[in-house]
Amino acid sequence: MDKWESTPMIRFFGGRNLLYILAILLFIGLNVLVYTQVSFIFHPIVIFLETIALPVLFTVVVYYLLRPFIVLLERLGIKRVWGILVTIALVAGLITLLVFLIIPFLERQFISLSKELPEYLIEMAGSVDNWLRNSIFANYYNNLFEDLEGTLSQVSDNFSSYAGNTVEGITNFISTVTNVIVAIVTLPFILFYLLKDGEKFPNMILKVFPPKVRPELSSVFKGIDHQLSAYIQGQIIVSFCIGVMMYIGFLIIGLDYALLLAAIASVTSVVPYLGPMIAIIPALIIAIVTSPFMLLKLALVWTVVQLLEGKFISPQIMGKRLHVHPVTIIFVLLTAGHLFGVIGVIVAIPGYAIIKVIVTHLFYWFQRRFNKYAESDNQYGISK
Repeated sequence: MDKWESTPMIRFFGGRNLLYILAILLFIGLNVLVYTQVSFIFHPIVIFLETIALPVLFTVVVYYLLRPFIVLLERLGIKRVWGILVTIALVAGLITLLVFLIIPFLERQFISLSKELPEYLIEMAGSVDNWLRNSIFANYYNNLFEDLEGTLSQVSDNFSSYAGNTVEGITNFISTVTNVIVAIVTLPFILFYLLKDGEKFPNMILKVFPPKVRPELSSVFKGIDHQLSAYIQGQIIVSFCIGVMMYIGFLIIGLDYALLLAAIASVTSVVPYLGPMIAIIPALIIAIVTSPFMLLKLALVWTVVQLLEGKFISPQIMGKRLHVHPVTIIFVLLTAGHLFGVIGVIVAIPGYAIIKVIVTHLFYWFQRRFNKYAESDNQYGISK
């Protein structure tokens, strides 16, 4: 028996093929090194991917939301093309209704809140400052305030650099808004073809691979499709329920800007764990300025909504499909946000779900390969 096949572990990793694998890894490393030196050649490709990323992301989300309706219409005997056209027309009508009925009211509330928010912040800062100066932390607070004055003077000395960063930030914001508008305009066209031929894409991709691996890859595609469908549809429903519950709660306690704050809570709830913490900030500021009793009522409403969402709504709608620990979700969100910004935070969890499906299948294949060689140990006279 060859020395490369003397142990189950070496044979598990491929025996002689291990040398070829190491050579391939070395070749990949050399390619990465070369790429870092000539990356400018691939710059147009990177720009192309960045351009289509947002429209594709929006289209995939809407695709998974509308696909159940298309399937239902097909079961009712309506041809797929007509079902797609009818569904898109209904969605367009619903969006138009929202734009003319709800969006103007939210816009007025947003403008009013934007004007009054600085006053809320100043009043809140004055209340906190007055409380700290008369508390047992007064000495520490005064020392901290002196250090803060020195920091502010340094900031004023470097104001020009901060101003340049601000201009760059405004430019990036305008670019982002432009990309969003382009994505919304192109969404119906991409969505139509995705709803029409989307189920054919996995089979087209499978034809590129050898027939031997197609069944395994097909199971991977089905797992990814199931995870994305379950997460997107479930998360949208959960976010809508949170928005409705928050709006009802804010109306009951009499909090100002109830509809706007509930809408913010609904949108940010798309991002698990971090979203609710972001949504509570404007409501918290308004409640603190209004009265201590309003702050207590806000805490009560928020607690009730989070308990209902965590104990009843999410388990019933989302189930336990992802099986991801909350700490893992937080780390994934923070890492994706640091690497890719806001888009990274939005796609972090579904992206993690896709990677988890792929890694799970890879582990299953390696485990099956190991069991295959472990069962053949006796023919080499190796004890298990």
